[in-house]
Amino acid sequence: MMRVITFGYQTWGHRTLSAVLESRHEVVLAVTHPPSDNPYEQMWSDSVEELARQHDVPVHIAKRPDAALLDAVRAANADIIVANNWRTWLPAEIYNAPRLGTLNIHDSLLPKYAGFSPLIWALINGDSHVGVTAHLMDEGLDTGPVIGQQSVPVGPKDRTVDLFHRTIDVIAPLVLNALDSLEDGTAQTIEQDLSQASYFHKRAEQDSHIDWTWPADAIERLVRAQSDPYPNAFAFHGGKRLRILEADVSRGRFGGTPGRFSIEAEGGVVVVAGPDAWRGRNPAVILKRLRLDDGTEVPAAEYFAGRGGYLS
Repeated sequence: MMRVITFGYQTWGHRTLSAVLESRHEVVLAVTHPPSDNPYEQMWSDSVEELARQHDVPVHIAKRPDAALLDAVRAANADIIVANNWRTWLPAEIYNAPRLGTLNIHDSLLPKYAGFSPLIWALINGDSHVGVTAHLMDEGLDTGPVIGQQSVPVGPKDRTVDLFHRTIDVIAPLVLNALDSLEDGTAQTIEQDLSQASYFHKRAEQDSHIDWTWPADAIERLVRAQSDPYPNAFAFHGGKRLRILEADVSRGRFGGTPGRFSIEAEGGVVVVAGPDAWRGRNPAVILKRLRLDDGTEVPAAEYFAGRGGYLS
């Protein structure tokens, strides 16, 4: 049995704490962030604090590492820290404080998609698999040696919410297998090939604003990546924001200026897309369903009613 400190936030941190609580190991401290008004941090918001208090586990709440957090970690006298969705950089004096250091759980197949919102970025990029990695923390950002990794496939119509539910289910076995192997000395670490690493920033509102010079298939994936409950992909028409709930890639080829909508075809409204759209060699985006600012959902063909124009 090991003495474990958990660092975590939202459902990812909650699942991790729950897994350790249900194991033979002892949770001696749970560290988490305070509630946030960031829309990405209000979803999947199972409370680490509430779960810890239900099990009489001491809780330390912090926005970022400070002297009080370091004191709390040292006083807990833990064998290891397990971190999942801790949102700020940790100094070595904290992540190296326990005798076995810190096991970080990251929802990507590292070294790809270090940083934030890896499922969304992977879906936008058309990856065939996503997953979860357990690795030891070092001075880099999600760069430490890998203890274990689990991948899950991405289907042709999957949304980020589908990938979230699949990856969240592999957290518990991944964490517990890693803890057991670290405790008994059988863990086999694999150094990350950092030449293949990529780091992604936190997503904000502007990241969901559609750029019609993107290829149609990338825009269609952006729409799925930003499907409910995530802030939807959007464009503006006549100064009004249109949230795109459903889109497809045309079978036919359409040319012109990116963002131009014109005819109804293939079950929706055609919007020209792509960096070289003037050549007329690209598929277009077929808009099918929209949400207006008042929450009303309408078919795109009904909203545009045969008109032409531009989306910005």
